[in-house]
Amino acid sequence: MADISVTSSEELTHRRKQLRHQRRSRFLQRSWQVISMIGVTSGVIWLISKPDWMLRDPSQVTIEGNQSLSADMIRAMLPINYPQSILSLQPETLAHQLETEAPIADARVTRRMFPPGVFIQIRERRPIATVYAGTNSNAAPVNKNLDHLFVVALLDEKGTWMPYEKFASFNQSQKLPALKVIGIQAQYQSQWVKLYEAISKSPVEIQTIDWREPSNVILHTEIGLIHCGPYSETRFAEQLRVLDRMRKLPDNIDADEIAYIDLSNPKMPMLELTTGAANPQPPED
Repeated sequence: MADISVTSSEELTHRRKQLRHQRRSRFLQRSWQVISMIGVTSGVIWLISKPDWMLRDPSQVTIEGNQSLSADMIRAMLPINYPQSILSLQPETLAHQLETEAPIADARVTRRMFPPGVFIQIRERRPIATVYAGTNSNAAPVNKNLDHLFVVALLDEKGTWMPYEKFASFNQSQKLPALKVIGIQAQYQSQWVKLYEAISKSPVEIQTIDWREPSNVILHTEIGLIHCGPYSETRFAEQLRVLDRMRKLPDNIDADEIAYIDLSNPKMPMLELTTGAANPQPPED
């Protein structure tokens, strides 16, 4: 018959001591964790409430990069409740507020602890075209003074739409861009970047882009009215090159007798004359 091991009293005593030691170690570990959490929480509360790290007035907000926008106007837009702890501010939230509510293309916000303050670097949106609209959607060419149209927005070179009312509230003294765009629709704003890039490089001065009828974009230029047909990036660049070569019309053509120049086919430009004008040969390009 096999021997049966019997645990001695010494072994039982040793095991009890080990269990008591393990329980004591776990208790101390939990206690230190609680004490650490209390310490961290108390430290955060102390830091937040520390008077030296509080924003007490807008003068502690430094603005750089602004040109047409005043620093006071930008400060007034910030969602800061003075006095407020610097640590409670969210730089991303402040930047998003400025980029959404003001004509600001980019805003970078940095918190400064010593001395306490906020530093904001901005880049303003630069409008390069004034957008006009009117109650009449007729696509007939408009007169140069645009009397029957009204300003609705401004565009920057990337096609960002800036409502006129909001822009004017920030830039009351700034003049409107000289380039005018009539009737541009939202679905065609994506084409604006390439179109404006081509226009900005053209030696022919272009004052107005009439986009009310997408099937025929009309340009008001120093030469006269230019009918371009539907916008095409490749064809538009060629149309501007042909237009440049047409700046000097033949001597037998009176500019006042030209109703418009049809460049819908840039390889075959045509002159549309006013009623009663002589019918000259198509200009050589």
